[in-house]
Amino acid sequence: MQRVKAAIIGPGNIGIDLMYKIMESKYVELDMMVGIDPNSEGLRLARENGFRTSHEGISAILGNDEIKIVFDSTGARPHLKHAPLLEKSGKIAIDLTPAAVGPYVVPPVNLDEHIDSPNINLVTCGGQATIPMVAAVSQVAEVEYAEIVATISSKSAGPGTRQNIDEFTQTTARGIEIVGKAKKGKAIIILNPAEPPIMMRDTIYTRVKNPDKKAIRESVLTMVARVQEYVPGYKLKMPPIIDGDKVTIIVEVEGAGHYLPRYSGNLDIITAAAAAVGDKIARKISRHIDKEVI
Repeated sequence: MQRVKAAIIGPGNIGIDLMYKIMESKYVELDMMVGIDPNSEGLRLARENGFRTSHEGISAILGNDEIKIVFDSTGARPHLKHAPLLEKSGKIAIDLTPAAVGPYVVPPVNLDEHIDSPNINLVTCGGQATIPMVAAVSQVAEVEYAEIVATISSKSAGPGTRQNIDEFTQTTARGIEIVGKAKKGKAIIILNPAEPPIMMRDTIYTRVKNPDKKAIRESVLTMVARVQEYVPGYKLKMPPIIDGDKVTIIVEVEGAGHYLPRYSGNLDIITAAAAAVGDKIARKISRHIDKEVI
């Protein structure tokens, strides 16, 4: 099967970690990484690993017809500018920012529904970690309210994360409602300065109608296994506690350590989700190309 060429916009921590994940892909071939600082570490590492680079930003990608998939790991505001340009040039955008241009996607929950979208929004890192749990509960019970508290190491929150905290809380809350199917969602993020740095830990509270304890526990365990297919460090830290109409779940995310420290599970889970989405889209494009050749 022919690998599909892709590019990354944004050579920061997320872009670099994603580069290493794509290097392991059987279906996606990274062709180029672009940014705006010619001296950035990300562009240097990309060059050292044999990839083309440009400090001219998105303009270096738009004219390249061979690049079919573009991962945008910049920020919410830049992606609002990038999205229409990528769609006009016929490229599929996988958006790692909370810009929320395309449909919200959390791979184990709803990727199949949006696989043909020209722009796929990966919600947020907190959303990737917690929405699967809300969705697992909502699959077997009616969720009136869901609230998530994402606690991450302060060291794992780079400039992009800090600049996008408002978008994080708003986008994650909407994702809890749209993808997780809670009637009302709320998101909180805590940057913990503890040393040594803590692992990403997320607490998910839901209030449900007529909870079936056995069904909720089985649904949560099934969803955890589905996330672990592309995020091996995703763990159920505490089995669901069901007290009346309240369900509490705690998960922990340890990063794979491709580029970032293992405590940066908050970044690892969204780059892992992007790589998983890229693989599925690339397989779809390759099958289409193979049929044309036959």
